[in-house]
Amino acid sequence: MTTQTQILRSKARKRAKTADKVATVVIIVFALSIVAILLGLIGFIMFRGLGHISWHFLTSNPQTIREGGGIGPPLFNSLYLLVLTMIITIPLGLGGGIYMSEYAKPGKITSFIRLVVEVLSSFPSIVIGLFGLLVFVNTFEMGFSLLAGALALTIFNLPLMVRITEQAFSGVPREQKEAGLALGLSKWKIITSIMLPVAIPSLVTGTILAAGRVFGEAAALLFTSGMTTPPLNFSDWNPLHPRSPLNPLRPAETLATHIWKVNSEGLAPDAIQIAAGASAVLVIMVLLFNLFARWGGRTLYRYMTASKRMN
Repeated sequence: MTTQTQILRSKARKRAKTADKVATVVIIVFALSIVAILLGLIGFIMFRGLGHISWHFLTSNPQTIREGGGIGPPLFNSLYLLVLTMIITIPLGLGGGIYMSEYAKPGKITSFIRLVVEVLSSFPSIVIGLFGLLVFVNTFEMGFSLLAGALALTIFNLPLMVRITEQAFSGVPREQKEAGLALGLSKWKIITSIMLPVAIPSLVTGTILAAGRVFGEAAALLFTSGMTTPPLNFSDWNPLHPRSPLNPLRPAETLATHIWKVNSEGLAPDAIQIAAGASAVLVIMVLLFNLFARWGGRTLYRYMTASKRMN
């Protein structure tokens, strides 16, 4: 009986090892497939577009029917729109995340707020664009403008920022909060002096990743910031001047919408080359955002860890 039991156990161990090997191989194949798809997509875009990138291409104005156009204004509009969006998104996202993590009490209201955040994060960007068209462009009479686009992208990006902030503050060790309470510190003092320095690396990483999403968005901007850019006077940086690059109430064609417009209209003889070069620039910018997010998060984490050890 003992010998038969040992044989059965041996067979069971062999089956378990075989299943473990099969599962490991399947997981590795899936992981390598994802990497291959990503590298193939990036390689294809770079192969088609890198040869068309030059200083003239990055700084010159687009051309509608003539060849030789560049992406200077759309590239500037994308960066400026990114700044406007994050100026609005970061305070709202930090406030909402801190409230959900530290002030909101468990209950139906808190659960409803979390449900609203989750539903908002799953909205298609085209729907947010239509909402921005109806509310910001038409109702508030902002017209097609950078400000309307920034507000629409804030709605698009706010759920991500709230979740990142909530998770960053929830990840702070409970002992540190209790130590602050034992010292008689107020709740706001604990948040700003104890929890915020610990959460900063995660907040910075999440903020940069959210900024990368904003930089590559197109659908919501088609209905809010517009698909044209007026002639800009880069010697006049007065934000109140209609032709100033910093005027937030002017229409602005971003890099992503410019790619869509060039591919859909295709009036210029070199439209395919322009779209390929612009796509490569957009992919490079998104990759730089992601790499900078990882590097910045790790650097801040090491700095915070070293500061704790010194103290």
